[in-house]
Amino acid sequence: MAADMADLIGYKVEASDGTIGKIDRHSEYVGRQYMVVDTGPWIFGHHVLVPASVVSRVDEENKTVHLSVTRAEVKDAPEFERGQHQDDMASIQIIEHYYSKNSHT
Repeated sequence: MAADMADLIGYKVEASDGTIGKIDRHSEYVGRQYMVVDTGPWIFGHHVLVPASVVSRVDEENKTVHLSVTRAEVKDAPEFERGQHQDDMASIQIIEHYYSKNSHT
């Protein structure tokens, strides 16, 4: 990625077809990078786990991270409960597998 993921906290997140929220936190787990996106009013009170592999570009000037997947793909991703699954390797692998099958990259 163009920027250190820790520097992206607070950036807006745009799927290929519209806004999904903003980055709440990032993490690295066993060599994997992902971000937790707070979807705010789009999916009320929800957080989604998005692997860094679906980031298509980072617009640092506008503080926006662009994804290569659609809003529907993010919404249909396997459930992620913040604080419960973020360090669960099995859950992370399920989510990564989902995005690898659905990625438009």
